[in-house]
Amino acid sequence: MKKMFTKLFCTALLTGLTLTGLTVKAQTSSLNADAATVTSTSAIPADTKAEAKPVIKAKEDAKTEAKSETKAVEDTSWKPQRRLWGYAFGDEYYDAHADKTNRGGETQYNGVPTYRNAFQFRRMYLGYDYEITKKFKAEVLLASEPNANTGVNGSTSIQNGDNLVDGKMAFWIKNFNLRVRDLWTGTDFVIGEMSTPGFALNEPGTNGPVSLSEATWAYRSIEKTITDFHKNNSYDVGAALQGTFDPSVKNFGYVFMVGNNSTASLLSAANANTGFYKIFYGDLWGKFLNKKLYIDIYADYARTGPATVVIPGQEHNMFKIFASYQTKPITLGVEAYTQTLASALNNSTTKAVEDATVHGLSLWVRGPITKTLNYFARYDTYQPATDFASGDVYTTTFNTNYGNYTPFVQEQFYTAGLDYQPIKNVHFEPNFWLVNYKDNRDPSTTGYVAPDHTLVFRFTFFYTFGK
Repeated sequence: MKKMFTKLFCTALLTGLTLTGLTVKAQTSSLNADAATVTSTSAIPADTKAEAKPVIKAKEDAKTEAKSETKAVEDTSWKPQRRLWGYAFGDEYYDAHADKTNRGGETQYNGVPTYRNAFQFRRMYLGYDYEITKKFKAEVLLASEPNANTGVNGSTSIQNGDNLVDGKMAFWIKNFNLRVRDLWTGTDFVIGEMSTPGFALNEPGTNGPVSLSEATWAYRSIEKTITDFHKNNSYDVGAALQGTFDPSVKNFGYVFMVGNNSTASLLSAANANTGFYKIFYGDLWGKFLNKKLYIDIYADYARTGPATVVIPGQEHNMFKIFASYQTKPITLGVEAYTQTLASALNNSTTKAVEDATVHGLSLWVRGPITKTLNYFARYDTYQPATDFASGDVYTTTFNTNYGNYTPFVQEQFYTAGLDYQPIKNVHFEPNFWLVNYKDNRDPSTTGYVAPDHTLVFRFTFFYTFGK
């Protein structure tokens, strides 16, 4: 009995000592942890210790949010455009027959003698596009567009060509503008020297139209569009809104532009045609039938001179419609316009100042023959004064700001050819170029000239680089 009691007592004592040791160890660890906490927060007053942890956590959360925002702003997918580009076209031409009286002052071959042949550049472009940000883009375009009839008059004046006084080709500024993308959704704002909405091309990636008449005709290397041919402005200094009504698909859009009506000319500030009056351009375009049918409606208006005792107020306005239908085997296009030139003509017979109404119509077709070979053909008719009195006598001074305008000469233009494209952006285009001239005056009238024509055979080359 005594032995059993002794064993139980020893076991209880051992158990008690063990529990006491564990309790002391736990208390020691707790004291050490408290001491560490006191040491780390010793600089914080006792009454703010409770607030310290939330403040520190808030700062850490703010840093985390700032880092997240920085990462969200950085758009690594956008690569700014820095593009140098250009294109050129020209010909080896042979003038098979020249109009005897050199009519058609707006053409390439006015004044070129029969049987003349030469290699010639007709256009050289050098452009640079620079995206300042995704919102702002700058465009620069240098151009040289010499004529076949460029000549030197004396030693200081160059006639009909983009040439230096010594006869060498020179570049001049054709476009120099700033584009603000999406001034509001679907509409860009452009300011500077730029293409007008008459027919010129805008670059993809903007809210401007890319399918105007020149781009759809696609053969500027052969000839200008009919309105460009007869000197509507293809570019001007001003400001424009270029927009789409449906930004997600871009099937319908508009352009509104106001300009100096001076193109790139730097004339006297006192000249009323270079800034005192403005020209207003408007354009509506749409794509229909799954984008196969394209319709473009254009209008402009410009005041060009003040009213005087002799001449009433001078102005001109144009209304144009262009339509094309495009399928894989064929593309058809038609462009028709009417233009009123107020107070343009001085009728010596009636002693009156008369308006002139211009009509023009262009029809063309193009399409593929094989994978690398295409064809094109075009016919234009141009009447410079539909209400011209053929039996009356008019002065040869006309009250317009079109230097080559004359009401006397009707024109019919024909061209056709082939387009061989061995690789992308390289074209070889054998073609013919023909203009028939017919005098509006009665054969019995002084100054009448019999019908004649200019016929030129050409081997045209055209290449693009950088885009």
